[in-house]
Amino acid sequence: MRLGVARATSTACALVLALASASAGASGARPPVALTASPAHVQLSGSGRATVRITNSGVDRIVLDVRRAGFALDVRGRPKIVAQRRSARSAAGWLSLRPRTLALGPGGTGDVTIASRLPSRAEPGDHDALVLLTTRRRVKGGVAVRMRMGIVVVVRAPGTVVRRVELGGLRVSRRARRRLLELGIANQGNVTESIAREDGTLSLFRHGRRIAKLRAEPRELRPRTRGVLQFIYRGAEPGSATARVEVAPDGSGRLLRRTFRVRL
Repeated sequence: MRLGVARATSTACALVLALASASAGASGARPPVALTASPAHVQLSGSGRATVRITNSGVDRIVLDVRRAGFALDVRGRPKIVAQRRSARSAAGWLSLRPRTLALGPGGTGDVTIASRLPSRAEPGDHDALVLLTTRRRVKGGVAVRMRMGIVVVVRAPGTVVRRVELGGLRVSRRARRRLLELGIANQGNVTESIAREDGTLSLFRHGRRIAKLRAEPRELRPRTRGVLQFIYRGAEPGSATARVEVAPDGSGRLLRRTFRVRL
């Protein structure tokens, strides 16, 4: 599904930030509150608009407050809410939302329109924000119930697109019977880079023999940010090895390579 919608990824899915509602249970009964958004990730080109359909699949009537917030990813790609002023490339201040309050009955749907208006001299490239939908607090059986869902919005300001990804160091951490290899990675460009499993490989060699070929955990890297690309090794061959990393960021047209000596 396109129409101003970016490819769905782990962070593009509806970001459920807090949920305190009853479980559906073994009987399969519908929960009191269950929200979905379609699309869950919106991309706007310059000053534009998109409509998101909100569905309440639960059995209770709800009232949603619709607000904007800053959005970021931590070093391992996990999404989080941040204050607008703490995000240098936040698009939150560029967005207008209609309506600001949405009431949905059981099984009901409603639309939220997201519009962007670029300021003068907006820096080219991707700027992101989060549209938060929060249910009004309800007391159910003596328990306060609220649900919050986020829709990721990326606004691309016109101008020269710069793609520049750099690889850093590689570290190994031991967790139970597996090893987690984390590769430092930096996005020095001005657009978001997506790295799928097939875009990143790490091959381990010992005495010239390859003992493992690992695929990267998928992730996105926002402009001008740093993070880590994770590879999981479940082999049972500890000791020193040579690690050869190859990363092909989405749309970059280049294959980045580095070689390291590691101890598993």
